[in-house]
Amino acid sequence: MKKRFNITGICLPGHHYMVDTTNKLRQILDLVEFGEYFVINRPRQYGKTTMLANIQTHLSQSEEYFPIALNFQGIDRQWHESDQAFAQMFIQELIRALKFIDKPLTELLQKRLPLVQDMSSLSDVITELAHENKKKLVLLIDEVDASSNYEPFLSFLGMLRTKYLARSQPRHATFHSIVLAGVHDIKSLKYKLRDPHAAQYNSPWNIATDFDVRMSFDPAEITTMLKQYQEAEGVAMDQMEIAEQLYYHTSGYPFLVSKLCKTIAEKLLPKKTEKRWEKAEVDEAIQLLLKEQNTNFDSLIKNLENNEALYKLVYRMIIQGDVIPFNQYDPVISIGLMYGVFRYNGQLKIHNRIFEQLMYDYMISRQLTHLDSKHVYSGHFLLPNNELDISSLLLKFQQFMKENFSTKQASFLETHGRLVFLSFLSPILNGRGHTFKEVQASEEKRLDVVVTYFQHRYIIELKRWYGPEYHERGLVQLAHYLESHSLNEGFLLIFDDRKNREWKQEWIDFQGKRIFAVWV
Repeated sequence: MKKRFNITGICLPGHHYMVDTTNKLRQILDLVEFGEYFVINRPRQYGKTTMLANIQTHLSQSEEYFPIALNFQGIDRQWHESDQAFAQMFIQELIRALKFIDKPLTELLQKRLPLVQDMSSLSDVITELAHENKKKLVLLIDEVDASSNYEPFLSFLGMLRTKYLARSQPRHATFHSIVLAGVHDIKSLKYKLRDPHAAQYNSPWNIATDFDVRMSFDPAEITTMLKQYQEAEGVAMDQMEIAEQLYYHTSGYPFLVSKLCKTIAEKLLPKKTEKRWEKAEVDEAIQLLLKEQNTNFDSLIKNLENNEALYKLVYRMIIQGDVIPFNQYDPVISIGLMYGVFRYNGQLKIHNRIFEQLMYDYMISRQLTHLDSKHVYSGHFLLPNNELDISSLLLKFQQFMKENFSTKQASFLETHGRLVFLSFLSPILNGRGHTFKEVQASEEKRLDVVVTYFQHRYIIELKRWYGPEYHERGLVQLAHYLESHSLNEGFLLIFDDRKNREWKQEWIDFQGKRIFAVWV
């Protein structure tokens, strides 16, 4: 059967090119074998549903376990109106799940359904179910977010917690392990409940173990999917080079990795005479992705719009170049991590470069509505071979700043200087290129902007002027950064808020690199 890259629903080995997640599955099965209760809480389209299906398949082949898989997505609101309604809905879902798997258990549940009036009677049915089946019951529930906004769901979790704590007693026999899957960790339900104070402490799911399995894909794992594709389609590629390029832009976010591969395979490769993947195709696929609207991007922007504090924090990181200390107890940071906006890698960072570009473009478009149209220069600085004349571009920006902002206070440069430059740059790229920003932790609040334009790459470092000593350090850092990108030429845009500042520019030969510096 011919396979495809998949970006929706469950990935099936017989139908789709898939990353080998054997190691991740083994780690999760270890938790199940130890009888743990836990939540696979990861952002949208992060492989949760596929992993639950893999767990179910593996356990179904075992003589020791009996998995029961449910999905709470699409459950009618009426089932959340009372404990009794929820309890009866749960029994009905069990009946549907077991109907074609275990007839005796199905018949037992059908007989007990009229007797379920509350969580206590539901608890009794679960005990009877555990005694009736000699295997270890493992409950798998996908899309628990669909119910997490309702009090009966908390009552349900509380009942399961009570049984878990007393499960050594025959009258409290229960599920050996429970695996829930959703965006929210149950411990964070206080953010979703209508009365958040009711669940702020003593969470009904405080029995759950932490879920620390890394669900993102690393380059070695990505190569396993590329290898399947290459062997099936006869496409030439350097698997590790492409995998590292995909990881560089996506940080291993499963949806983004699969989406870029799908775009290259189905949209870009058919246009080529040679069946070969190059790094350039990855960049081209990113350009196409950033121009489209999809549910993943919609969810990301919606989460920013629905949380003003999260929007402001992202704005500080992307636009102002602020380095934010990581604190796991900060509620805004916690929400950002939960929604996939952030990741932690020694310091708080935007999860991946594609999300950063998407949010940057969105924030720029919002800000441009507040700026006079003359604040955005729409000229082009195109050289032969689709190269950008960055030095001329920076000189034009210097002129633009001198004409429009020379009388502004220092606080304006501190708050809006970078935004003005990024707004100035955006129409020049005009869909033919994009920027990625690297915040550098230093006293200078450096912001390295990596500009890609067609197949070309440029490094522009943005920083404030703190004197000659810091300037020298900045040159050292920029030279090292250029070396890491295998570039010999770089650019330096210095925001100088001194009253007697000079509007100057110069080429600097430094450590084998040519650096064009412009003061504004």
